[in-house]
Amino acid sequence: MMIKTGFSRCLVLAAATAILATGCGSIGGPDPYTKAGRAADAPTASFRPASEWQPQSWPASGREPGQEPEGRPPASSMPPPPDEGAPPPPGAVPEPGPPPASGPPDSYPPQVRSAPMGDPEAYHRWGLDRPLEVPPPPPASKPLLGPPGPQRAGVPPVVRRVPTDDRVVFVTIDDGIEKDPRFIEQARDLGLPFTGFLTDNVIGDQYGYFDQLRQLGNPMENHTLTHPSLAGLDYDAQAREICGQQENLRNRFGRQPRLFRPPFGEYDETTLHAAASCGIETVVLWRAEMETYGLAYRSGGQLRPGDIILAHFRGPEQLEGQSMTDMITSLVRAIQEQGFTVGRLEDYV
Repeated sequence: MMIKTGFSRCLVLAAATAILATGCGSIGGPDPYTKAGRAADAPTASFRPASEWQPQSWPASGREPGQEPEGRPPASSMPPPPDEGAPPPPGAVPEPGPPPASGPPDSYPPQVRSAPMGDPEAYHRWGLDRPLEVPPPPPASKPLLGPPGPQRAGVPPVVRRVPTDDRVVFVTIDDGIEKDPRFIEQARDLGLPFTGFLTDNVIGDQYGYFDQLRQLGNPMENHTLTHPSLAGLDYDAQAREICGQQENLRNRFGRQPRLFRPPFGEYDETTLHAAASCGIETVVLWRAEMETYGLAYRSGGQLRPGDIILAHFRGPEQLEGQSMTDMITSLVRAIQEQGFTVGRLEDYV
């Protein structure tokens, strides 16, 4: 159970901040994370244990071949579950939560149905030489996600890049360590659409900050309770992390997240089944990552239409003196220099 008050709470948050300080992508260098104690301290979520369904894990497939960071061995390779297309049994389904404030759990409130509008004259304030272009209208029907061919039943698709010819990319921001009030102003001024993937134990009781960003039109999605590497964990441990944060976000914001990002981009077959049982519709990875000195790419040397970009809620301690708003300005400038604008991910997936 998570400790919510007092001195122990401070210790939990301090430890979580130290663990998450360098981000969950680490395309360009060694990964400082460890997996020790990843399941033992996981908070308890309100769902029934999957005692009758304990599939073994597949090899981690969150990273492309050759992309594992130094110092982190790939997840253990085990045989797949006997029926990979079957959904988890009833014993693994989360308990129903309370109804949201308005609309069904999977609905978006009206204010987050399209990309936010910014102040066309405010770009100078943030060190840009032109405003962020308004993205094209959302597609009439969302593109097919996942690899070509028949789609697998019972598990969500995994996407790094959205199939589109629009000159648009998608910004996603993870975790929630930094809570810079000036970033709220920047996002409002620029009309910057982005998707937040939130981790509970670095946010603590400060969900109000992210609600302000959400009310600008930026959805907040699921990034687990405590940011463990999920690949290789058993089903119950993975479902605790995913379903527990689903419940947190539904209770805080009045809607159930549809999107999920596994920490470090690492997942296995069990992750997909657990995510499906928690109500996740799409697992979102990334093709480019905003690092301290610019964009790093998983392949190639430039952005492509539909690329998903990973950034983090970070401040001067993690960004070598840069602020969150400095990092976002550099990211937007890099996107503009390559002839793209920023779209809203949920309009396409």
